[in-house]
Amino acid sequence: MQPETASIDDGVLVERCRRGDSAAAERLILRYQNRIYNAILKMCANADDAEELTQDTFVKVIEHIDKFEGKSSFYTWLFRIAVNLTLNYCQRKVRVGFRSLDAEENERSDRAKGVLKEYLSDDSSPDPAAVAANKELCKIVLRALMKLGDEQRAVVVLRDIEGMNYAQIAEVLDIELGTVRSRLSRARSNLREVMEAILR
Repeated sequence: MQPETASIDDGVLVERCRRGDSAAAERLILRYQNRIYNAILKMCANADDAEELTQDTFVKVIEHIDKFEGKSSFYTWLFRIAVNLTLNYCQRKVRVGFRSLDAEENERSDRAKGVLKEYLSDDSSPDPAAVAANKELCKIVLRALMKLGDEQRAVVVLRDIEGMNYAQIAEVLDIELGTVRSRLSRARSNLREVMEAILR
């Protein structure tokens, strides 16, 4: 990514994109494609599906850029599209019975490692043995995430991996703030139970 790309505000790029500037569209994609892909991967647990859903997200964003009213940030609007596409995809997949439960190990992110520390460790020291243990635990937490329902998994990914605040999550998922809190609380509790069962 060029330094110039990072310095241009999303709003400016959106306006240019609306005027048909393909370079602006490309910059928006480059700015967010990795974050969108990683969030989708944590929700659908299949690298090929995540890649396709990421492409679908950006196609939909570019096609509907004129509908972005700027009431929320572009980032939030983008994630809402990505999460909706992913949840719809996961629900369709469940209906046809093809749900994948294994995430690819090489797609782990540093943020997922942070989730592990939150749920499983009080020790944040960078001890090499702890790092090796965290890699294995990261694999376990991703497996456990796949055992949550789609809605609970989405809220955990957005809060604990993507780092969104409650208001952003409420906007992305189109739910009340109180629903975000209660859903996250239940999801974290269920995740701990699933992980304890896996680790037994």
